Amino acid sequence: MSTIWIVLPILTLLMFELGLTLRVSDFGLFLHRPRPIVAGMTGQLLLLPLIAWLLASLLGLPPIFAIGLILIACCPGGSSSNIFSMLAKGDVALSVSLTAISSILTLFTIPVVMGWATAHFGTMADANIHLPIGNLIMQNIVLMLLPIVIGILVRSKAPRAATAIDRVLSRLAFPALMLLAGIFFIQHRETIVREFPSLGSAVTLLLLICMAVGWGIALLFRLTRKEQRTLLIEIGMQNAAQAIAIASSPLVFNNEEMAIPAIIYALMMNVVLLIYVAIVKRR
Repeated sequence: MSTIWIVLPILTLLMFELGLTLRVSDFGLFLHRPRPIVAGMTGQLLLLPLIAWLLASLLGLPPIFAIGLILIACCPGGSSSNIFSMLAKGDVALSVSLTAISSILTLFTIPVVMGWATAHFGTMADANIHLPIGNLIMQNIVLMLLPIVIGILVRSKAPRAATAIDRVLSRLAFPALMLLAGIFFIQHRETIVREFPSLGSAVTLLLLICMAVGWGIALLFRLTRKEQRTLLIEIGMQNAAQAIAIASSPLVFNNEEMAIPAIIYALMMNVVLLIYVAIVKRR
């Protein structure tokens, strides 16, 4: 059984659940507080793909994993980042707005960045990797944009029902992602074990550097302590399900090995951020 039939429903449900947590007004925070929004978008849209490219190049990752590393850097964290911001006593309103804006913008920046990454790494070592950009845009619209919009509409028209549905889906999100990671690990355990020394290092470095960049940008923009925590989490957390769906979809890359960086990232991300939350709470 192809894992894509597990990936796509999970991604769609996660995006619908994200929509249930959003209001139209969440997209307008930029008008009132532009500095933290600009800071977050700078980290998410510009710096993360650049950092992933530098790491992949410096560590000499094989083209398929280099593209996979850049792919995970392009996918914003989703509603899970809002929960972590709340646990870390960050600015939850800012977290929600950053999630809302980045989730929409990256639907259109991902094809641009991945088109460049594929052109750069896809021809190396006879990798012969190609990206059907039209298919990627269409998949993003159907599997991500539409569920988000439907979730927003449900919340606006039936807020009590939206709250009840979100309560259930939010509890299923993490187990579903871990189930997905487990299935991929079983199917590709030999490759993961063989490549883990280099790939695990690259993924962990990407995660730690992204968190440090989020904190550094927040300092540069002179944000408050709560905003600093939020940016660290928002820029550090990535949407593994989205990266896995793009990598393994038969309409896009159709390559499950490309999804391995996202699988490792999903595991490391939750461990590292839970440690960070514990440190913050202890302080």
